[in-house]
Amino acid sequence: MVERTIRPVSSRRVSEATRAVAALDPAMAALIRRAGPCSLTPSRDADGGFAELIRGISSQQIAGAEAAAIHGRFRALVPGELTSDAVLALSEESMRGAGLSAAKTASIRDLAAKVDDGTVPLRQLGRMPDEEIVERLTTVRGIGRWTAEMFLVFHLARLDVWPVDDLGVRSGFALTFGIDPAPTARQLRPMGDRFRPYRTIITWYAWQALRLSRGQPLR
Repeated sequence: MVERTIRPVSSRRVSEATRAVAALDPAMAALIRRAGPCSLTPSRDADGGFAELIRGISSQQIAGAEAAAIHGRFRALVPGELTSDAVLALSEESMRGAGLSAAKTASIRDLAAKVDDGTVPLRQLGRMPDEEIVERLTTVRGIGRWTAEMFLVFHLARLDVWPVDDLGVRSGFALTFGIDPAPTARQLRPMGDRFRPYRTIITWYAWQALRLSRGQPLR
């Protein structure tokens, strides 16, 4: 049975997890030395991640600058705090006018409705096990497992998330371990087992490996 009490993640725990991963594998140890400390930390957003999830939905499948522009226009529709009630008070026409597609408009409104009725209790998610959080979030139209996993990684800084559907993770893992071609999602899944319960650390450093290979700034 999964333990229901979830320990909050601290920077110390992230550092301990990183050291544990480095001790497990020399390739990971070398990558960690190159990329530096893992910067993941739980978000302190008072809204429980509501705004973050909306940003994630609004930016799906579009380039960064365009996504930022659309999200900015949407956010301007709500001059005060971005709450579920404020979103539900918006007309679909105004949301479409900000540049959101019909599907994304429906997804954001569905998220707001499910936050409002308690299906997605954002302020309580931090006390739930990872899989229960995924189950809750994926009840929302337009939120799939990948989006839920990104929420676990970037909002809650959970330490054992393994988003094998993420192309960047697969590519960065392949670069780190000299695998060619890069593994499929199905092939990658068991490859993370030896790094439990710290697969988020592998995930984060796989992204850094890809950025290093492209000469991009690390995050």
